[in-house]
Parts: sequence; structure tokens; C-alpha cells
Amino acid sequence: MTSERVNRANVRIVLHQPRFPENIGAAARAMRNMGLHRLVVVNPENFIEERIRMMATHVAGDVVDAITRFDNLPEALADCQFVVGTTARLGGERQAVVTPPVMARRLISISRENEVALVFGPEDRGLTNQEIRLCHALVNIPTDAFASLNLAQAVMVMCYEVFTASTAEDGAFAPRLATRHELDGMYAKLRDILVRISYINPENPDYWMNRLRRFFTRLQLRAREVSIIRGIIRQVEWYARKNYEEGLQEGRRRASAGKEE
Repeated sequence: MTSERVNRANVRIVLHQPRFPENIGAAARAMRNMGLHRLVVVNPENFIEERIRMMATHVAGDVVDAITRFDNLPEALADCQFVVGTTARLGGERQAVVTPPVMARRLISISRENEVALVFGPEDRGLTNQEIRLCHALVNIPTDAFASLNLAQAVMVMCYEVFTASTAEDGAFAPRLATRHELDGMYAKLRDILVRISYINPENPDYWMNRLRRFFTRLQLRAREVSIIRGIIRQVEWYARKNYEEGLQEGRRRASAGKEE
């Protein structure tokens, strides 16, 4: 029985709105030390290549050369099937949180056929609640007293766990999952139809949608299953519209009959 490891070729590090170019460079070096090469930078406050390369040194020059940049986080994650967000804060919407070693072992099976993103928020505030809703799972790096780590330190911890994670057992089967883009399209349609049929409160739709997101995340939906759910939503939408139009026609008919009498 051979030892299985995370497929690092399918893992990308995503720095969302990093403030300091030195942290981008140090993160690139941490990645290179642990055998990861795909660095994504989203809407950086300062992208100064000279300062990035100074911290990356010649060791991680190839990682810096291959940096991919995006203007917003949904675009950066659109083709990912599994998104892991990092958080220092706990509670509220951040209930289901695991440690880096636990997540790294989970990625062994998931990374075989799926694009994985490890997302890190800005140095001063981390990921917002809206941003963690794009994530399938959350990771918290335990600390003794002060919970906040330097961005590059946090990247190093996660990269180290990904690099060292292995299992001598046959890994659990992990199918190719739906992409972030496919899921977001489904959630938008689902939210719209549930508001229109008065299933959820239009004043606070995110409360129920967050519960539905967590439910579907546990199921790890595939692209075909997302397509089936969207088909059901279209049918509900059609039926609701049909009944509404028939009701209008019946109301006009009765109004017209009342005038004739």
C-alpha cells in the first residue's frame, strides 16, 4: 500500500487584498520551500514588484514570475472546486473550523481531481463574513495568546501542513466537485426564487441562505447535481409564474363578468 499525499499541482495560495508587497514576497518564498508554485493575488493595496522580489529572493523567483492577479475574489475562485478560508476569529458564522493538519489530510483525496484554493485575508482584518461565504471550509491556526499571525507566517504554516500530509491508507473517494462559479450561480437563483415564493424573509435573506450554503457544502455537490438543482428551481419559477398569470386572468374574467351583470 503506497503513501498518498496532497496533489500540490492542484493547490493554489490566494492572497486577498494584501497590504504589503513584502508579505507577498515572503509568502512566495514559503510556498517555494514547501513545493507549491501557484500564487494568486487579489486586488493588492501595493503591488511593488521590486519589494516583492527582494523578500522572495532568487529562491522563489519562478513563483513571483507566475503570479496571477485578479480584481475581486469571486473571479479568482471561479474555477475552484474546493475553497478553504483561513480565519483568526471564531464564533458567529465561523463555527465549523478545523486545524491545519486536519484540513491538509482532508485535501489528500479532494486534491486528486479538484482545484483547491487556500485563501488568506488582508493583514489588518482577515476575511469578512461575506468572503467566507465563498469558502467550503474554514481553518484556524491555534496560537497561545495573540491570535493574529503575520500573513507570510500563516501561509508557511498551511503550506507546511499540505507538504507533510500523507496517509498510508487508501484515501476516500472524492469526485470532481462543482466549481465556485457554478455554485454561486445556483445560490443566486435559489435565493431569488425563495424570496419570490416568500419562503425566506426578503429583509434578511442571508440568514437562511447561510444555512443552505452550509447544508450543500456538506454534500460536496458535483456539477451535474448543481445542474439538477437549477433545473428544479426553473420549474418552480415556471409553475409560480404560471399560477400568478392564471390568477390575473381569472381576476380579470370575474371583474368583466361583474360589470356585465
